[in-house]
Amino acid sequence: MFIRSLINLRLTAMVTESLHTKCRSKYYAGDSHISRFFVPDDKVPWAVAFDCYKPVQYTAPHGLTAPWADPDILSTKEKLRFNQIDGKVDRTSFEGPYQLDVNGLPLNPCGRTGIIGRGLLGRWGPNHAADPIVTRWKLDDNGGKVLEPNSGKHILQFVAIKRRDTGEWAIPGGMVDPGEKVSATLIREFSEEAMGSLDAGEGNVEQIRSEVNKAFQEGREVYRGYVDDPRNTDNAWMETVAVNFHDDTGTGLAMFKLTAGDDAAAVRWVDVDPNIQLYASHRHFIGLTAKLHNASWDDLDRGTH
Repeated sequence: MFIRSLINLRLTAMVTESLHTKCRSKYYAGDSHISRFFVPDDKVPWAVAFDCYKPVQYTAPHGLTAPWADPDILSTKEKLRFNQIDGKVDRTSFEGPYQLDVNGLPLNPCGRTGIIGRGLLGRWGPNHAADPIVTRWKLDDNGGKVLEPNSGKHILQFVAIKRRDTGEWAIPGGMVDPGEKVSATLIREFSEEAMGSLDAGEGNVEQIRSEVNKAFQEGREVYRGYVDDPRNTDNAWMETVAVNFHDDTGTGLAMFKLTAGDDAAAVRWVDVDPNIQLYASHRHFIGLTAKLHNASWDDLDRGTH
C-alpha cells in the first residue's frame, strides 16, 4: 500500500546497527523504583560474554492479567510460537529471526537492556506499533513556504502529541491490534490521539474518519524495524512501521482541527528541527521524513546521524 522510499532502504539499518541507549537508562521507563542492571556499551551484544550479568526481572502487575497481554511464561511455561504468526498475534520481527535463551524466551535483537521479563509491554518478543507522521510546510503570513536561513531549505512541520505517561512530545502512534492491518492502525491512532475522535459526537466521528481515510490513501514508508524504547527489556521490545502522510498544498490534512485524545495531554503542529527532543526513536523518524522532502534538517544535511 505504501511507497517505500529510497531513504528508508539506505538508512533503516542505522538505528539497529547503533547501540540502543534509551532502553539502558538507569531506571526502567523512568520509574525510580525499578533500576536496570548496568550494561556498558561493549557488553550490549549477546555475542560478547558478560559473566557477571544479573538483570532485574520485572513484568508490570497489570500485564499479568490483562486480556491483551501474553501469559507469564516464566511461571506457567506455556508455549508460544515465536518467529511466526501465532493465531492472530504476529510474533515475527522486522529484524529477522530472533534467538531464544535457554528458557525459551526471546532475546532482544539489539542486545542486553538490564531487565528481563516483559516490563510494561504486552508481548514477549516483538511488540508491533504503527506511527503516522503527518506533515505540512510551514507557511508565512502570505502563504509562502518559510526558509531556514542556514540551510536555505524549507521548514517542515509535523503533528505531535504530548504523552500523558512521560510528558514527552511524540508521533501519535500506537500498538497494532491482533489481526489488524498496519494501515488500519495508522488511521485509528491518528484519529484517536491527534483528533480526539473518541470524544466527538457520533456524526463527527464518522466525518473525521471519512476525512482521515481519504487523506491516508497514500503514504510513504520511512522506517520499519526496531525502536529504542524505554519500555524495552531483554525479552520484549518495540518495533514499528513509520509512514509519512504529507499535505503538500496545505488544503487537506493541514486544515484538520487538532484535538488531543484520551492518550494525549496536548497536540500541535511542531517545526521539524534537529534540536527537537522526542520520545523513543521518534526523532530519527522525523529526520528521515525531512530528508525525504529535502526539508531543513541540519545533521542529515551534514551526512551525520
